Amino acid sequence: MITPKAGSILLGTTRPAELRDWYRKALAPEHEGEGPIDLGGFMLVIDQRDDVDTKNNEPGRMILNFHVDDFDAVAAQLRAAGVDWVVPVADRPSGRFGTFADPDGNYLQIIQFKQDA
Repeated sequence: MITPKAGSILLGTTRPAELRDWYRKALAPEHEGEGPIDLGGFMLVIDQRDDVDTKNNEPGRMILNFHVDDFDAVAAQLRAAGVDWVVPVADRPSGRFGTFADPDGNYLQIIQFKQDA
């Protein structure tokens, strides 16, 4: 049996230029060009769509998680980018978590798991 490897996600939006700029600023400041945004080997494709609302009405349905080694550094980068924290940074038994939203209301998280988690 073959287990496929996730390689990219398509994010449909009514305002692709704005969303692309936000993702670059918040998560990939070194990214250049108009193609997919490389998020550590996982590609983010942002596409103009006419069949979606301007805001995600059920953002908790799917949350894109970013596993980080230096939580404080990534949180500082996100704060500098002006992200909207949906759930403040919190220490949990398995590690540190912070949930934020993109301009379309999609939820994302940064997570630094504890070594023994």
